[in-house]
Amino acid sequence: MENIQNQIKFSRVDSAKFFRILNKRVNNYFKENNLRKTGNWKLHLKAIVMFSLFLTPYFLILTLDISQWWMLLLTVVMGAGMAGVGMNIMHDGNHGSYSTKKWVNKFMGGTIYVLAGNVYNWQVQHNVLHHTYTNIHGHDEDLDAGRIIRFSEHAEWRWFHKFQHYYSIFLYGLLTFNWALTTDFKQTKNYLKRKLSYGKMPNPVTQWSIIAITKLIYVTIWIVIPMLILSISWWKILIGFFVMHYTAGLILSIVFQLAHVVKETQMPLPDKTGTMKNTWAIHQLFTTVNFSTRNKIVNWFTGGLNHQVEHHIFPNISHIHYSKLSKIVKETAKECNLPYNEYKTTRAAIIAHFKHLKEMGTKPAISL
Repeated sequence: MENIQNQIKFSRVDSAKFFRILNKRVNNYFKENNLRKTGNWKLHLKAIVMFSLFLTPYFLILTLDISQWWMLLLTVVMGAGMAGVGMNIMHDGNHGSYSTKKWVNKFMGGTIYVLAGNVYNWQVQHNVLHHTYTNIHGHDEDLDAGRIIRFSEHAEWRWFHKFQHYYSIFLYGLLTFNWALTTDFKQTKNYLKRKLSYGKMPNPVTQWSIIAITKLIYVTIWIVIPMLILSISWWKILIGFFVMHYTAGLILSIVFQLAHVVKETQMPLPDKTGTMKNTWAIHQLFTTVNFSTRNKIVNWFTGGLNHQVEHHIFPNISHIHYSKLSKIVKETAKECNLPYNEYKTTRAAIIAHFKHLKEMGTKPAISL
């Protein structure tokens, strides 16, 4: 793996001993309640529901004689199921928190292939770059939207950014569609060149072969087979494919942005020596925010991604435990006089996000 650590170092000074205290309390919680940190029957049941939500409409479209408007509606349902599989099943699997068995985690993490993504790319971008260097401009790729959207004050401002709080929502839906078409190829080329990996570095030939084969299978399942079976125009099938992806992309993008790209979260840079002001765990408190944590529907559907504070400090613990852990994290942060950012509702978080986009879209004052 490229030695990014030579570029970014986190402070080792934690006078409040926040993480030491928190980690001890969390471990005691699992020990006292005789619980495993991985998923349980609740997660297994959710996996069945999410896969059903995602795949059942696909088979209904292929086998039932229904109107094209019903088909279109079912592609929206598929998109919601696609996002659900990503947030609940794939996410826990690739963090190694779905099960105590490695092969189960690998299988569940591999469900990203039916979402048009790639395991290697996702693990590098998410597990390595995002979770390690959260909200650090130039290192956390989740802050990089090319030139089209300016998430951080450290990014270059362009004249069209003053409209980004209007047009960004339309671009958010393209997330997984871009996975399917371009992102995986660009990331594989970039990550292999930089020798980035999460665990063992893959063989380049193997990685490119996986990309080619999985993309071919993906196109066959979602485009070729419907074209062969359904007696409707090819362009209508492509519209359905796009609507499915756009629905999933919109859901996933909004959930991701609410956790890190709002006014309450900081986007700090290292000092001249490449050292961050805070320890890694405390850095997560300053760069992450929770939202709508008391809403059972949001908790269930987002796979605990509305508990981003807990997830970022304990990424290897399954999301089904976050509601309980949040009380421990919040209490410990308060005792150590550290922030614990949260929005009571999803609506409040969405408003905060687009206010932040508007602020980042304003032309910066020229510093003298």
